[in-house]
Amino acid sequence: MITTPRYLHTMNFLNKKIFTIIAEEAKELNVRAFVIGGYVRDCFLDRKSNDIDIVVEGSGIELAERVAQRLKVKVSVFKNFGTAMLRSKNTEVEFVGARKESYRSDSRKPIVEDGSLADDQSRRDFTINALAFSLQKEDFGNLVDPFGGVKDLQNGILRTPLDPDTTYSDDPLRMIRAIRFASQLSFTIVPESIESIKRNKNRLEILSKERINDELAKILLSPKPSVGISLLESTGLLDIILPQLVKLKGTESMEGKGHKDNFTHTLQVLDNLAQKSDNLWLRWAALLHDIAKPQTKSYEPGVGWTFHGHEFVGSKMVPKIFQQMKMPLNEKMKYVQKLVLLHLRPIALVQDEVSDSAVRRLLFEAGDDIDDLMLLCEADITSKNLKTVKKHKSNFALVREKLIQVEEKDAVRNFKNPITGEYIMERYNIPPCKEVGLIKEYIKEAILDGIISNDFEEARVLMEKRARELGLQ
Repeated sequence: MITTPRYLHTMNFLNKKIFTIIAEEAKELNVRAFVIGGYVRDCFLDRKSNDIDIVVEGSGIELAERVAQRLKVKVSVFKNFGTAMLRSKNTEVEFVGARKESYRSDSRKPIVEDGSLADDQSRRDFTINALAFSLQKEDFGNLVDPFGGVKDLQNGILRTPLDPDTTYSDDPLRMIRAIRFASQLSFTIVPESIESIKRNKNRLEILSKERINDELAKILLSPKPSVGISLLESTGLLDIILPQLVKLKGTESMEGKGHKDNFTHTLQVLDNLAQKSDNLWLRWAALLHDIAKPQTKSYEPGVGWTFHGHEFVGSKMVPKIFQQMKMPLNEKMKYVQKLVLLHLRPIALVQDEVSDSAVRRLLFEAGDDIDDLMLLCEADITSKNLKTVKKHKSNFALVREKLIQVEEKDAVRNFKNPITGEYIMERYNIPPCKEVGLIKEYIKEAILDGIISNDFEEARVLMEKRARELGLQ
């Protein structure tokens, strides 16, 4: 019978049954097993975790198969990696044999050999992820912390177990992971690690874009993503990952007139938005909304700095950036592209009288993404002038009110032309041709301008008028 361990209060009691079974089966196999990594770290951070990593001084696969039998669940075995995984209720448990690793300079794939718990802990990325709980009967639940990970957790710092040059050069993804953890946990990366990341930044070249994107997404989804993006920039990693963003840095003055630092502004917009939404792709839109300002910047005497058309040029850059980063060119990309293109439209509305026609067109172009667009535009208010901020927020409230009124009256958010191309071709007995498109566009513009309602009969009358003008009978 396993007695109450010294650290069991830290471990999730819902998983006590699993840990007990693992301990008993490990003893039967005469191997030593430990809970290691993120689960242990999150226990001390009082964060819920449903992923458990078990490291075994012996065969992780064999132990996993025996535990699965006891739990009456299926086990997935990955022999090439020496791992096995099972799921019990909402908990995923992965088993792996303890190992030591060595690396070639041109690859992040290690040469793996059997090892001890100490070997396995030393190859971990950070001291806070090298923590382990023992599952041996004699010290069940006791903490194994050879690198002072608990103290680092308490002090909120990120350190590598080994020399950082070794840790980061061996697997350069750890450099981005360090920044991701700093952003997620509000931890500080120790100075020697920061300097090591700067020295080893070019090692990112051996990583796949997909692995980088996974970590970048986690940075963007952190509570204050500017922390991570700023660290990527200051260490030189952002120059490699997303150089277009770095070009936003800096200010310039002409005739005593300067413009704001668009990089700092972008990070503020991103943080503002993060307080309102956890939509990853909306955060991507915030990150890229001003991406074309360097290309469109010009100085006009008597006017100052302008960035005319940066929303249009920026929307054209989005697919190229997604392609460069090997992100999917799908509906998510089109969503980001649309928001970048439209991000000035609500701002333009608040500067003029908010007409039904302008609101109707905005609803038509934004469609179901109008609410996200409004969140982005409100986040784009970063002025330090409180009077200006108050005025913009008041105007945005007016636009929101107008959006609701126009939507209730005209239903153009998901606009559908009441006159279809098929109806026009049937009515005038004509094949597909440019006249069909001209008539549909004429009716659409009339509805958006408020000349007619979004009504079939009113649209049909207008169709007849336009058809006569085009010589159709």
